[in-house]
Amino acid sequence: MADAASNIFAGLATSAQNGAPLYLQLKKAIADAVRRGLLVPGDALPSERDIATRAEVSRVTVRKAVQELVRDGMLVQRHGSGTFVAPRMERVEQSLSRLTSFTEDMARRGMEVRSAWLERGIYPPSPEEMMVLGLSSKELVARISRLRIANGTPLAIERASLSASTLPDPDAVGSSLYAALEKTGNRPVRAVQRISAANLGDADSKLLEVAPGSASLNIERISYLPSGKVIEFTRSVYRGDAYDFVAELRLSGPDESGESIL
Repeated sequence: MADAASNIFAGLATSAQNGAPLYLQLKKAIADAVRRGLLVPGDALPSERDIATRAEVSRVTVRKAVQELVRDGMLVQRHGSGTFVAPRMERVEQSLSRLTSFTEDMARRGMEVRSAWLERGIYPPSPEEMMVLGLSSKELVARISRLRIANGTPLAIERASLSASTLPDPDAVGSSLYAALEKTGNRPVRAVQRISAANLGDADSKLLEVAPGSASLNIERISYLPSGKVIEFTRSVYRGDAYDFVAELRLSGPDESGESIL
């Protein structure tokens, strides 16, 4: 790795790159080295001082470049150990056209799934839960929050809310909420999902084992029974470096839009 490091950092200060700031030049040099395989997952970067000397830049420049690569998920910092190339994350592709649970999605891919419970119990509903689930202030809500883990890697945080009359015993939920709902005839048949991009805060980034500020995909799902009644309100946070959400789009026909297609 020493030879690779020398090649990566040597001559950086003399590379103009159209006047780009030095920290961006250094960031690009390290990122290119990872993509080309000169640095592989698990490799340790030289110390901040060593990189600054080899690249002929300040330690502030090195620190800024490294911090951005940590936020991008390409590098990881371990307290007391140093900075390393992050493990290569196998991306998970999930369809937005099928209503399935996390457990079902991962099992279909042959991945080992487990959950770490963060919260489950019966509580007074929040104003948002009352509005979405159609509850009165006198009714209660069941909440279950889990860290979802596949093949040993934390991938998502799920926070689900349901009427306590639908889920009177949250402790009875096993690996799959939908499997538990199916037993009582309350499995949803359709859902509306809203996806937004965000940056992870300290608490969620710690659970997902990524740097604070890392990219995430936040999904709000409202699920319905065949009758049209709302059964589930779930807010999930997915690692941005691990998930691709895919939707199939089709050109609408005359019967759907009311207009002819030329």
